[in-house]
Amino acid sequence: MSALTGILYAGLIAYLGGWYTGYWSGNFSLLLFILTLVTSVYWLAERFHFLPGRAKAAAELQTNDAKRRQSLAAQGIVRVDGDIEGARQQILQQPWWLDWTAGLFPVILAVFFLRSFLFEPFKIPSGSMVPTLLVGDLILVNKFHYGVRLPVINKKIVANNDVQRGDVMVFRFPEDTSIDFIKRVAAIPGDEISYLNQRLSINGKEVAVEAQGDFYDEDAMVYRPLFKEMLAAKPHQMVVNPQRQPMFHPDRKGGPFPFQDNCKYSPEGVTCKVPAGYYYMLGDNRDNSRDSRFWGFVPDENIVGKAFFVWMNFGSLKRIGSIN
Repeated sequence: MSALTGILYAGLIAYLGGWYTGYWSGNFSLLLFILTLVTSVYWLAERFHFLPGRAKAAAELQTNDAKRRQSLAAQGIVRVDGDIEGARQQILQQPWWLDWTAGLFPVILAVFFLRSFLFEPFKIPSGSMVPTLLVGDLILVNKFHYGVRLPVINKKIVANNDVQRGDVMVFRFPEDTSIDFIKRVAAIPGDEISYLNQRLSINGKEVAVEAQGDFYDEDAMVYRPLFKEMLAAKPHQMVVNPQRQPMFHPDRKGGPFPFQDNCKYSPEGVTCKVPAGYYYMLGDNRDNSRDSRFWGFVPDENIVGKAFFVWMNFGSLKRIGSIN
């Protein structure tokens, strides 16, 4: 078993090394599921086979020692050298390959449960959600807000809250589902959304915005116009650069995105009708976000959860707080 465990650990190290160096993309949910499954097998084997075997061997050692002492006592020898307690403890001790498998099972199981069904941590890697989220923000995502989903396959088994416009949502990127993205929900199924001349409209009604002065983007070291947008009942901030009006066009890898015919592109921007079971996502940094304007709609089965809290930013502790 020690050799088998060594092989399994070697495979794990090789997988993580290739993932870290970019030779292949990893799936942490699948890896955590496999680790939970493998360590559970070791834990059950330890609980019902290896531990009872060691306990039996230790008991036999103790019994044989007692018999030896009784035999010597019958011969008039009452002082017997040799303490078997150290040997007994050594027999009962877990070998290293069980320490690093069965011993880790409770911890891995707890992490798997918490991450799969309750909360999952993420780190913001880009500035597409500036000013709401900054590069380096460490956030928590509520995994059950939109319903309970089976890990790995992401199949919803229990419904909960509906997705609302204005939610900051983590989802599996439609172009590559091994990558998680975070954007703001701009439109829900049945909505007609337009982003024309840098103004957002939902179902023919322009979303109200209010100028908030300038926002200093520390990463780009520039000032950008800051606005308060009334996309939902609770307003949020976003930045737009009036000096820059990019041309939007579908550029999804592999060809047209699903329901691309629901969208009309023009020099002014894009207008889309959101199909059932899909959502339209925008970054709060409107001129520096590759989002649904480029790669299309996000299907419901890609939802990971709702982002709700920044729990740390090592560059600025003031960032800690709820996400709007």
